[in-house]
Amino acid sequence: MDDFSDFKAAMAGVNPLKVDARVDLKKNKQDSQSIQMRRQAATAVATKDANHLSDDYVEMVKPQDILSYRGNGLQNGVFKKLRQGKYPLDARLDLHRKTVEQARTDVYRFIDDALRYDLRNVIILHGKGEKEATPALLKSWINKWLRQLENVMAFHSAQQFDGGTGAVYVMLRKSERKKQETRELHGIKSDYPQ
Repeated sequence: MDDFSDFKAAMAGVNPLKVDARVDLKKNKQDSQSIQMRRQAATAVATKDANHLSDDYVEMVKPQDILSYRGNGLQNGVFKKLRQGKYPLDARLDLHRKTVEQARTDVYRFIDDALRYDLRNVIILHGKGEKEATPALLKSWINKWLRQLENVMAFHSAQQFDGGTGAVYVMLRKSERKKQETRELHGIKSDYPQ
């Protein structure tokens, strides 16, 4: 006898077990609504958590103060050119008539979008706030927030033709793709033999 015949003989008289359905796949309207609400809540929490810009305390600056920050590794000539407004601006964000919380969200998204699209030099119009109950409130927050963003290499108050002390030029870190383009443009080899 072969294996199949042995198996068939051993299984003679055996009947398969009847199994009832264990899962009811009918979806009711309430379940899909609660799933959608939970998904929206989770997304909202994730979005809020991603924005790490502080909103607890800010050191106030004056309406006419010049904002200036230069991160490590930025050449003097590059920073000077930024201060003088000599770089073309790739995008702008206007924060006039925004609350601090709206501005916080907008600044975070703006910088994130600029990085995603490989923008290098942008401008943020924050105003001076001279006529506000708390003068230079948004300007003070911008001064703090931009220092908290690791991809901000430098910033400086704008030239008069771009808004003066009511605006700030922001230089962002180059993406790896943009660095490679610069190397190719100038004929610099990126892989040196060791």
